[in-house]
Amino acid sequence: MVCVSKFHPDEDIMEAYEVGERVFGESKVQELCGKYERLPKDIRWHFIGHLQSNKIKYIVPFVELIHGVDSYRLLLEIDKQAAKAGRKVNCLLQVHIAMEDTKFGFSEAELREFLSGNDWCKLEHVSICGLMGMATYTDNREQIGHEFRTLKTLFDQLKESYFKGYKHFAEISMGMSDDYQLAIAEGSTMVRVGSSIFGARK
Repeated sequence: MVCVSKFHPDEDIMEAYEVGERVFGESKVQELCGKYERLPKDIRWHFIGHLQSNKIKYIVPFVELIHGVDSYRLLLEIDKQAAKAGRKVNCLLQVHIAMEDTKFGFSEAELREFLSGNDWCKLEHVSICGLMGMATYTDNREQIGHEFRTLKTLFDQLKESYFKGYKHFAEISMGMSDDYQLAIAEGSTMVRVGSSIFGARK
């Protein structure tokens, strides 16, 4: 479980930390960097927002996982900055599964085309660990379940076709406070929970 701490103050994070939580997710680079500097160093920070190329260098030295890689260009820049930092950075490829234009991510066709080329295999400082997707913001549970199922099916197919033998390709990040139980039922390995833990953002 990723505790989505974005826009919440340090004291709220420390309250969760004191009861054993160690994985926290942020969506703004400046906010993440500030919290990294101020808070305990055994926190495992995940970046869950839409990442701009010019901001990558600030989080690469310490981030544990970047959830929303939605282009090869972004993956290239992460690899470049990770090489400078002497690290290998874990990444998830974001897939557009929602019936909304506001969501980011590869389409299934774009992702298959990207993986069919072998350029990504040459990146020595990134590790593709799985897929991430966000369902449509709707009360229609059947639609949400279908979208999660689509991502799980795609994950299984890609693992068989491109990542066979890659033990690190193991994560499906889907599900948030309102739908994490449905996501888990459909095969999620990682849920991003904010308001159910911290309450409404101040």
